[in-house]
Amino acid sequence: MPLVPIEWLARHVEVPADLTPQQLAHDLVKVGLEEEAIHPGAVTGPVVVGRVLTREPKLQSNGKTINYCRVDVGQYNDEPGTGKEPSDLPSRGIICGAHNFEVGDYVVVSLPGAVLPGDFVISARKTYGHISDGMMCSDRELGLSDEHEGIHILAHPSDAETIAHLPRVGENVLPYLGIAGETLEINITPDRGYAFSMRGVAREYHHSTGAVFTDPGLKENAATPIPEPNDNAFPVSVEDHAPIHGRAGVNRFVTRIVRGIDPDAASPAWMVRSLEQAGMRSISLAVDATNYVMLDLGQPLHAYDLDKVVAPIVVRRAEPGEQLRTLDNVDRTLDSEDLLITDSQSGHGTRVLGLAGVMGGADTEISSATVNVLIESANFDPVSIARTARRHKLPSEASKRFERGVDPLIADVAAQAVVDILVEYGSGTASEEVGDYRAFQMPEAQEFPVSEVERLTSLRLADDRIREILEDIGCTVDGSGAVLSVTPPTWRPDLVGPAHFVEEIARLVGYDEIPSIMPSVTAGHGMSSEQRSRSDAVRALAEHGWVQVYSYPFVSAHVFDVQELPEDDPRRTAIKLVNPLQDEAPYMRTSLLDTLLDTARVNVSRSNATTAIFEEGVVTHPAGIIPAPTLPVGSRPADEDIDTIDAAVPAQPDHIAGVAAGTTTVPQAGIESSPWDWRDAIEAALTVARTLGVHAHVTQTEHAPWHPGRAAAIVVENDVVGYAGELAPSVCRAYDLPKRAVAFEVDVDALLAYQPDSPVTVRPVWTYPLAKEDIALVVDESVAAGDVQSMIVDTIGDELEDVRLFDVYRGEQIGADKKSLAFALRLRADHTITAEETAQVRKRIVKKAKKQFHAQLRTA
Repeated sequence: MPLVPIEWLARHVEVPADLTPQQLAHDLVKVGLEEEAIHPGAVTGPVVVGRVLTREPKLQSNGKTINYCRVDVGQYNDEPGTGKEPSDLPSRGIICGAHNFEVGDYVVVSLPGAVLPGDFVISARKTYGHISDGMMCSDRELGLSDEHEGIHILAHPSDAETIAHLPRVGENVLPYLGIAGETLEINITPDRGYAFSMRGVAREYHHSTGAVFTDPGLKENAATPIPEPNDNAFPVSVEDHAPIHGRAGVNRFVTRIVRGIDPDAASPAWMVRSLEQAGMRSISLAVDATNYVMLDLGQPLHAYDLDKVVAPIVVRRAEPGEQLRTLDNVDRTLDSEDLLITDSQSGHGTRVLGLAGVMGGADTEISSATVNVLIESANFDPVSIARTARRHKLPSEASKRFERGVDPLIADVAAQAVVDILVEYGSGTASEEVGDYRAFQMPEAQEFPVSEVERLTSLRLADDRIREILEDIGCTVDGSGAVLSVTPPTWRPDLVGPAHFVEEIARLVGYDEIPSIMPSVTAGHGMSSEQRSRSDAVRALAEHGWVQVYSYPFVSAHVFDVQELPEDDPRRTAIKLVNPLQDEAPYMRTSLLDTLLDTARVNVSRSNATTAIFEEGVVTHPAGIIPAPTLPVGSRPADEDIDTIDAAVPAQPDHIAGVAAGTTTVPQAGIESSPWDWRDAIEAALTVARTLGVHAHVTQTEHAPWHPGRAAAIVVENDVVGYAGELAPSVCRAYDLPKRAVAFEVDVDALLAYQPDSPVTVRPVWTYPLAKEDIALVVDESVAAGDVQSMIVDTIGDELEDVRLFDVYRGEQIGADKKSLAFALRLRADHTITAEETAQVRKRIVKKAKKQFHAQLRTA
């Protein structure tokens, strides 16, 4: 984000002499430019005007002569007879090794607590037999120049006129020296690209405060008249044969030439200081000039060594596979959409000089031997530049401005500003070879009903006030009455409709002037039945002691291996993101356990002994999807494109999953804690189903990442809607979970498909006596207890209050490959159940078990 040195801002708009970065931030935020930060200056602390009162040379044993001085520093003086070295004069004692000053001279004094460039902290210290309670500074110590032969003299006693303009003794001298103190950094939104320049910020300061603004981007305000383009210009050929979606890559291309520059010419101190205040370092006069003008006017420029460029310059799209080494010394492979600046070293448009609007190449860069400079001041398509910058991960200062939109009318003004700097400070000669390729369209007039202001903002403004604001932001306003004809300025490509003009009016009038009107609340319908069902399921798990968590849905391919998913498992087919938040996690999860297991690991690693977490969220199943089309930029997609996009969206069912490890409770005196086991996971899955009003049962299965012999499928009718059980030992080890940790996952969308259409009816509460019955069935070892229990439930019906497996027996009495399953039944009805009815229940169960499982009633 741009830095705003107040000294620089004042070159374009009148500012108060005592304007601070804090006040500037307050003024700019009123027009929408928010404060990002306020940065301290290179020099901080007390640096003041001092006057030398006495100077006492002292010859040291090493032959060096130093000066012990008493210096008047105004409010910072020690009173006579006080201080670290008492004196009869109100002053401070300072040791100085320089000899270019005399008594009475006005000097720059940094006092203890000041910090000079290079983090040089000033403190009182004993040296050469005296305590030096400050320092008289040289230019290099202040960061003004490399001069360090003597201290900086502000004025001699005879310089009455200079002394009259100095701050008083003891006052801050940094503003007088042009050394910036704190500097404001502002945040620029994408639609306010013009504010990426001092010109734009100065205009906004004018809007906020009414201060007089002089636009440096107007030709009539240029320091030197701008010459007209001519046929002698350096040849430029624009051959953009592959514009992106019909948008030409080059809107304007201005070339200027300056010859005979002194290669040893240094950038002026004021420009170096301005660049440093704006966060840039000085490189050379030619490069500094282009950077300074870019920051000042918002127009990116590029300087070439003219003697290294072979005419003509050709602006074209890249050939696939072309190479370029950019100024950051990186070799880049180019894309066919990249717009290039090329010359004709080995044929027409063969050598790549740079990525247009992003960064130049190394072949023609300015060097210490450059004497002739070719200046490029162009205007490129924002979309093209933005895509190139992102494709090559190269967000340069130029691309930041071009992708937000640059004023096409300022290209020749900016080029002339660079020429002026090179002529004045580099002793160059401005050539009459002026080129100006133009292919841009001026903004068109738009109809603006003035009633839109009140309709959209409730602001009631006079028509003259509306016209005044629009003209102040640079619009041309024609007509009168209810509808105005408004033409936006060239630096505001974001103003494309009445609502945008209304926004500008509201911004400059002040958002605090917009009346607060509470909207009337319309009656809603609440949550949908599906939303209520999901919410009920989440609440039910929470009431059973599970804790809800959220995790990012992004995973690496490694999680599929850690969970030991088979190679042909459809869960291994995952969508890979083109631009993931983390390069190591580019895939969308296909199961909630992909991310929930890692969340459980974190909880266990932080000594959560009773971990039981669950998550409700979507997973992504890309099977059968088709690639999404590339859509046009700046226009509405066709209906068929929208249909294709809809078809390309993968299935994203809603799941609920949980992981539990450790014990169900923290051990306490007199209370034994039990570990979580596979039955808890199955019960959690069935709780979700029951809460949704769906009858589910379990069957034994094998399904990673669960233990092969301790996993259950959650089944509704004949469809598997989830899995639960104990995690495989290898999975527990991989995630650093305790042994025999458990997990479940169910497809909520699949359960909702079986949700009954009619409201769930509550079973009546019967108060008649409970009838108990135990029954033991001998079945084959392969028969699952859950299947037998489901048969019992179906057989008895509403009279069954509860059924529980309380014993499993294997032994010689029942034969090999057999087992006995003993169930405890609790029966209750709308009458007292008789012994005969209980016997009939037992008969029905035995008969059904024999038919379905070849089971026998165990009698002993």
